[in-house]
Parts: sequence; C-alpha cells; structure tokens
Amino acid sequence: MSAAKQSAGGGTVPESYLGIDLGTSAVKVVAVSARGELLAQASTPLSLQRPQAGWSEQSPDEWWQGSVAAVRALPADVRRGVQAVGLSGQMHGAVLLDAAAAPLRPAILWNDGRSMAQCLALERAEPRTREITGNIAMPGFTAPKLAWVREHEPDAFAHIATVLLPKDYLRLRLTGERISEMSDAAGTLWLDVGRRDWSDAMLAATGLARRHMPALVEGSQVAGRLRADVAGELGLGEVVVAGGAGDNAASAVGIGVIAPGQAFLSLGTSGVLFVVNDRFRPNPARAVHSFCHAIPGLWHQMAVMLSAASCIDWVAALAGYADVPSAVAAAEARGLRADTPIFLPYLSGERTPHNDPRARGTFFRMDNDTVGADLVMAVLEGVAYGLGEGLEALLAAGGTVDDISVVGGGSRLPAWLRLLASVLGRPLVLRSGSEVGAALGAARLAQLAHTGAPPIDVCAAPPVVRVVEPDKALAGLLQARRPQYSKLYASLKDLYQEFPA
Repeated sequence: MSAAKQSAGGGTVPESYLGIDLGTSAVKVVAVSARGELLAQASTPLSLQRPQAGWSEQSPDEWWQGSVAAVRALPADVRRGVQAVGLSGQMHGAVLLDAAAAPLRPAILWNDGRSMAQCLALERAEPRTREITGNIAMPGFTAPKLAWVREHEPDAFAHIATVLLPKDYLRLRLTGERISEMSDAAGTLWLDVGRRDWSDAMLAATGLARRHMPALVEGSQVAGRLRADVAGELGLGEVVVAGGAGDNAASAVGIGVIAPGQAFLSLGTSGVLFVVNDRFRPNPARAVHSFCHAIPGLWHQMAVMLSAASCIDWVAALAGYADVPSAVAAAEARGLRADTPIFLPYLSGERTPHNDPRARGTFFRMDNDTVGADLVMAVLEGVAYGLGEGLEALLAAGGTVDDISVVGGGSRLPAWLRLLASVLGRPLVLRSGSEVGAALGAARLAQLAHTGAPPIDVCAAPPVVRVVEPDKALAGLLQARRPQYSKLYASLKDLYQEFPA
C-alpha cells in the first residue's frame, strides 16, 4: 500500500490512521502513519458531574462535541489522509438511549459507586454470575448501574431501547451503527467472556434482553463506516471505523502487549496492571478482572485501582503546590522516611483486591512536623502499595509477569517510577509514544481493520526510551513500611462500611 496519496492541491498527503480515545478527563485523538509514526495529536477537556457523594456522570453530547473539536484540531492535510478510524474509551459507562437514539439521562461512569446493593442482588438473582463473566459484581460494571436505574428511575428504564458503552456512543454518532466489541463488552457483566458472546442469563438478571444490546465484533474488525455528513464535518473521507477497544486493551495494542505473559502498567486517573493470557483465566475471589483482549483469540487479566494519578493531582492541590511536577520534586527532596505518614489511596473506593466502594482516602500518623511534601510522598507510596497488592492478585490467578511497560500521564514522573519499580520488584519499561497509548492502540486497530494485516505486523512494541530498575535501598524501606499499610485498611474496613458509598 502506498504511504501517500495525492491531495486536492496537487501535493502528497501521508496516509494515516486515526485513533479517538474517549477518556474521563479529555478526548484525545492521534493520527499515525502506516509505519506507526505519530503525525499529529489533539485533545479536548471534558467535565465531570458528581451530583451526590460517590456518583460520577458525564453528558454523552459533551463527548461528541469534544470529539468533533479534537478531530478538527488536527491539520487538514492529515485528516484528508486518514484511511480508517479506531475508537477506544473509558470502560463500563452506561449510556441509555431511547428509540430515537437520544440519551435518557447522563451517562453513569466507571468510577460511580452507587450500585453496591444492586451488585449483591445481581449475584443472588444469577448465582452463576462469576462463572459466566469471570468477574465479581462491582459497582463499576455496567449491569449493576442498569439495575440501579431499574429500581430508582423506572420511567427511564422503561424507555430504554439500547444500552451502549461510551466509545460505542461515539460510533453511533459517527456511523449510525449500534456495535460494540469484545474487550469493552467484557466489562459490562453481560458477556459470557469465555464464549465471547452476550449471556442471555446475565441480561435477564437485569431485566434486559439481546435486543437492548449492540452487535459484537472483534476489535480489529470493521464496525461501520463514517456517515457522509459526519465525514464532511470532520474533514475526513467516508472511511471504515474499526471495532476498537476499551481503554486498557487499546493501550495494550498501542504498546505492543499482544502476546501471553506480556504486561503493562497504566498510570492514569485509575491505575491498571494488565497481563495477556492465552485463554480465559478468571479469579474473581481476589477482585481480578478477566476480560477479552481486543485481538481475537486472546484474553487478559487486570488488577484495577480506582484512584492512581488522580490521587497525586488531588494531593498536589491540597498541599498548595502549583502543579504535580513541583509537588513530586518537593516530595523527592524530602525523601521517604520511617516516620512518613501512611496513605490509603481510596478516594473513590477500591476494586482490586478489596472490592470496597465505601473505602476512602486516609492519612495516618501525621504530627506537628508533617509538611506538605510528606503528604505527597505518602500518596506516591500508597498508590504504589495498592498496585503491589494488584500484582500479587494477578500472580495468584495464574498470571506470569516479567518486566512491565508503562503508559499514562504518571509515566512522566521519574521519582514515582523508581518507587513503583521498587514496590513491584520488576523493571518498568518506558517506550516512545506511551503517553498516547490508548489512542495509538485505537489507530492500530483501525489499520488492522483497513488492511487485514496480522496483528504482529502492525502492533510491534515501540522502541524503548528508558528502563527504571528497582532501587534496593528504597525497596528495603518500602518492604519494612508495607505491613503498616496493609494493617491500616484491615483496621478501618468495618468503619468505612458505616458511611454511605
């Protein structure tokens, strides 16, 4: 295939693939060449609504407007060269549409904790939930959210024609098609993950049926074509749209984590440890997620923290720093000491390994000498310990993990990476393009859908930029302090349950 085509003005336009990543805080778009070179990128911020404690919602229309703005911010010549579009996005969100495809209410997001009671009721209604889905029912998943709507907003529930995931709502606006794919659908609790198909039993347990669900494809398959009016608005051709992936599976594709045993760590709003499996390996007892990969014939396990880099944003503002880099620099200068406070990083509850939506962030053992830099260091350490617990849960589920590639905004904080490597006991590998991981993965899936090429030809690991090794001295101090972290959650667990989720 040619790497360029003729533009209307007689020049050449590089052929490219567009990846759209619908995150929680922003829509990010990238255009990459057929050889994987980053040609252009843009983003549009998104707002978040928290109408009650523990709730988290967004407007689907804002997603669309943000996506249009981000795509149109790319150079016009780059847009003219786009051969296909891929989608990635935040998982688990519930987009409820009526018969006219209009949203019935704001979307309920992945980090919304209101549906714990519905999780318990769902597992009672369908005792095979964990067997079918490979996952414990958690408020983050989509099915419990619909059970909550059914109970608390019956009029909206009665008018549901289709339930879509966030990125698949963008697909609907782009193509007019109601289609999802395996990696994202696996996070709904409606998918039989081993069979890669909707489960009629799980749908019935929430009062739904297959008619409410989108069609399913693999992430690398064609899943629609841009409508003519949308293509014109975006400055694109009427190109195909790939199935795409949930954000974590897309990040894996972007960083070349597509073979059993390969792993990556995502340091974004949430924290995710992701490892590829050659078959379905569920372990719901430790709150490990077992999902389909975006590549056919593969699955993956994930350990998920609901608050990771978001904790650092929060403490930097709390302690009065101008930005995160200055906060982390102050913490590094102060250093981790035996008397540094302990922090539990559960600002939005927690998934792996506790599955506790009522858990909350907690500082312990502050005194008159505690300064803001100590709080920042405690947060850096606490998130690292949480990810360490996630790694242990993955290994207990039969996963194998060697070195770990790193993606997400947190990968730009060297001091935190040294601490993380020392807790995890493994090298952390930074690769070029890792800061746009999910959007890059979406673009690669677009290329696979357009060309039909084998994944190994398109999804190679990007070049290594740097390797962060564990620090033996730091690891010794962290190991000595970690039992205090573990005991603190165990001591507070019952107290957390006295407060609303």
